Amino acid sequence: MRPFLMRPFAVLLGLVAVGVCPRVAVAQVQLRCEGTLLEARGSAEQERPTRRLSFSLSLEAEAPTADGALQSLQERLAAVRTALQRQQVEDLRVTSPTTWRRDPERNRPAAVTASLQVSGRLVPQRLQALIREVGALPGVRLAPVGTESDRGLDGAVRRQLLRGAYQDALAQAREVAAAVGLGKLVPLEVQLDGNELRPMMMRASAADAAPPFDPAELALPKDRLSLTVRFCAR
Repeated sequence: MRPFLMRPFAVLLGLVAVGVCPRVAVAQVQLRCEGTLLEARGSAEQERPTRRLSFSLSLEAEAPTADGALQSLQERLAAVRTALQRQQVEDLRVTSPTTWRRDPERNRPAAVTASLQVSGRLVPQRLQALIREVGALPGVRLAPVGTESDRGLDGAVRRQLLRGAYQDALAQAREVAAAVGLGKLVPLEVQLDGNELRPMMMRASAADAAPPFDPAELALPKDRLSLTVRFCAR
């Protein structure tokens, strides 16, 4: 978003808390600008090394009755859980099962399908085994694999993104201020618009003769931060 400018004498800002009881007082701050009010939006992004892969899969089983479908699903889940444990999966999560009945169709009798979701994290070196070994198990449908960075570095990365996004907004504001003959900028308000993590998703299936899936080919995790700054230009 490009900077815009106007010439008010004062800006009244209200700090509104969503969901707060109406009887709670809302703080208001009045910011004065004896000049031109100028607003600019800045952003910054940074790629980070991949530490782990996040994955999810759906597991299904079908039988003439709900009891049979759930029994088959339980057996398939045991095989999936064993395979994932061999891959040293972390944060393994399994949802409760759901069932639904399929009406009879031409050449297909009625049946009950039971399904659940499995998710977890594993090191990038296990990508090939996840796709080839776990993905080949009966009833398994792999969802895209995502990349994750080292969350212990979040604080340092966020500070760097804040500086980068602010400098981006400041540079835009300086260009506009110079264009209208103003040289001094005083920041009045900084509003964070959000901090995004953009994981790279990969969906794949393999043939026996194909080369192995390489986690290094996945795009690196990318963090993005944007903010809006109001300046008083004089």
